[in-house]
Amino acid sequence: MALPGELTFVIDLLALYGVYLIVSLSLNLEFGFAGIPNFGKVLPVAAGAFAVGFLPGRLAAWMIGLGDVDYVKDNSPIVARVNEVLQNSIPMALFLLVVTLVAAAALGALLGFAASYPTRRLREDYLAMTLLAMGEALRVVGYNYAPLVGGTLGVQVPDPFAYVTGPLRFTVATLAILALSIIVFFYLESTVRSPLGRTLRALRDNEVAASSLGKDIVGLRLKVLLVGSAVAAIGGAIYAFYTGGVIAITYNRVDWTFLPWIIVMLGGAANNRGVSLGALVFVTVRKFIIFYKGGLAPYLPFDVVWLDMLLMGTVLILILLYKPEGIIPEQPIHTIGLARIEEVAEKRQRLKLDHGENSKQT
Repeated sequence: MALPGELTFVIDLLALYGVYLIVSLSLNLEFGFAGIPNFGKVLPVAAGAFAVGFLPGRLAAWMIGLGDVDYVKDNSPIVARVNEVLQNSIPMALFLLVVTLVAAAALGALLGFAASYPTRRLREDYLAMTLLAMGEALRVVGYNYAPLVGGTLGVQVPDPFAYVTGPLRFTVATLAILALSIIVFFYLESTVRSPLGRTLRALRDNEVAASSLGKDIVGLRLKVLLVGSAVAAIGGAIYAFYTGGVIAITYNRVDWTFLPWIIVMLGGAANNRGVSLGALVFVTVRKFIIFYKGGLAPYLPFDVVWLDMLLMGTVLILILLYKPEGIIPEQPIHTIGLARIEEVAEKRQRLKLDHGENSKQT
């Protein structure tokens, strides 16, 4: 029994929202809080997807005794056989999902280190250009080297939600994506509310001042790119699992670098709640545009296929002109709650009074 069209639309929208939220939050950590202009965001996202295209299918094939076959050449029958096994083995499906996500995060962190190491001492403009160039490198490799993820044809991947049959599969997958995005949100929110968050803002606002206070600028950049790349790779991996396949050309700089930048600018840089709202607004509007733009074809002087890209570019220009701070601007972050601050201040005041009375008696 198929789901109603409206419900399918909402489920797919929420799945895309969860994926873009994960990627955009990682970019917000790098750019919004640390001031690192990462225009190569597609690099870790593609790395996570390629980890899904390379690892779980081969691992599952080996586990069920198909390790001696050519995974890329015989991709469809192998994945079909693996999915049959996963339908009756929830532990194996969850094992593949968790192991692949961990491997994707590790690969993303490794590439984040590789990207940050040669650029660790560059200024913002040169750093942005270098990361932009490096962001294209992995896509080109994946597209031209077939043993990795099938080259121009791509590969199908095992379905870790195969045990949920029928249309409910996409519902369960969407709930898993949303749960993962919530975990990422609270992890990054706790990170930026820690003393490290204040240090990152100092790095962003004035590197010279932060360095004069003994902060390791190079080390901080390295750590931020490691964490941001690991999180973005998880987003790319869960998206590949959701779609059921990996093809290198899908992971381009428009969808996985430019669009996350629009989301961060729209929602509000250095504000995770703003980015969450910006991602929801962006994904919803874009989904409606893609869904209904066919009806506008007779009235447009250009090919309707470019409508969403033109509108998104226009939106970015308008944001920069009239509301550069975003929907929810950056706000001060308190490392401890206001009630705790007042409690500490009151305690110190009492100690001063007690000390004063003791001095008088002496």
